[in-house]
Amino acid sequence: MDLTLQNPGDHLFIRSVSGAGIQVVDTVYPSALILSARELIPDWPVKSVEEIAEWHLEKILGLNPEIVLIGTGGRQAFLPPEMLMFFYDRQIGIEVMSTDAACRTFNVLVSESRNVAAALIPV
Repeated sequence: MDLTLQNPGDHLFIRSVSGAGIQVVDTVYPSALILSARELIPDWPVKSVEEIAEWHLEKILGLNPEIVLIGTGGRQAFLPPEMLMFFYDRQIGIEVMSTDAACRTFNVLVSESRNVAAALIPV
């Protein structure tokens, strides 16, 4: 699914999501990644939402986001309450959704200059 055909500015953006991976600008990443408007952390060591542990989430904090999007793959899944509390305790908004939806939401929030980070598991 192509998400954008144009370069929307001087920030990172997600161009498409497919079975091959997540295309950020001109590079396709076949494994999970963490992304903000200015920084990309490839090879986030998560293959499914069930694998996510608190130490996986700590990498996201280094981006200092106000909002975090978790893309759970092809289908929406939910994080356990203690994982949500990891962000709530730090006054960071958290949304968990399918990766397609998280990618679209990321692009919209970045285009609005929001301080967002996305942790994305490929579809």
